[in-house]
Amino acid sequence: MTKKLLLKDVARLAGVSEMTASRALRGTADVSKATRARVEEIARTHGYVPNRIAGSLSSQSVNLVAVVVPSLNSFVFPEVLSGISSVLKETPLKPVVGVSGYELEEEEEVIREMLSWRPSGLIVAGLEHSEATRRMMAQADCPVVEVMDVDGIPVRHCVGISHLQAGRDMAAQILARGYRRIGFIGTKMPQDFRARKRFDGFVEGLAEQGVALLDREHYAGESSIQTGRQLTAQMLERNPDLDCIYYSSDVMSVGGLMHCLGAGLSVPQDVALAGFNNLQILQGLPLELATTDACRREIGERAAKIVLQARDAEKPLDPICTRLGPQISLGQSL
Repeated sequence: MTKKLLLKDVARLAGVSEMTASRALRGTADVSKATRARVEEIARTHGYVPNRIAGSLSSQSVNLVAVVVPSLNSFVFPEVLSGISSVLKETPLKPVVGVSGYELEEEEEVIREMLSWRPSGLIVAGLEHSEATRRMMAQADCPVVEVMDVDGIPVRHCVGISHLQAGRDMAAQILARGYRRIGFIGTKMPQDFRARKRFDGFVEGLAEQGVALLDREHYAGESSIQTGRQLTAQMLERNPDLDCIYYSSDVMSVGGLMHCLGAGLSVPQDVALAGFNNLQILQGLPLELATTDACRREIGERAAKIVLQARDAEKPLDPICTRLGPQISLGQSL
């Protein structure tokens, strides 16, 4: 369906009354399991989201902007949220946060629940979603902005950087300094689509200069200094002559530096290190680590401004896709 799906459409497709469809989606006990399952599947398939706002408020929205991010455990997404909050604080709108845990099914459930309260905007990290999530976002009554990434097809608006290009750019910088025996250490692979794109761009950048990646570690868990330290030790034990390691995050590169300091290795003389994100954690280290500034706060600010612009516009905005340019800082570790 190209038009916005209404409850009566779900009921018609399910072969039940509108009241029964409403009760099924609310999960009331007076609807059979088979009917509830049929109605829920039709709603999911067609991107229908129930309206949780009761009665007289049903045509309105609440002064909340739903923000869905993969994690709050890292240092990355709080800065995006800070950018969003800084723009919204002068307005009646306030951000409310949902966490997907890098799982597409969980993201789908979080977005469905958030949209059911009819927020004034939806900001979602990433461009990769389930088909049901994309349908919900496409039918949403509010501005939808996908953030952090531009390597893909957004549902409506997007603000981010090219992670493919960020990987290629770091490959070029590493090769320009003469490193050829290079390893990569990444976390949340492959759930973190943006880290995977940086890895792909990095490998492509090396290959263009005739260099193959010597070793790689795709760790399924979260980034941490301890994990970075452990994986660096393991990689260097496998490849004592490795001359450079590129990490998917600064947190991991800090762990790499901790290993080198503890093992008596000189950076970058014995092994060069580079991370990603330009996190605050890099400040105050005994050695300035190479990194890439991913424009996190600016991404949040620009996304919030698009929500406000679209909300106040008299007619739907043409899609806005803003590509920001990340900056590499070579530090003292390359």
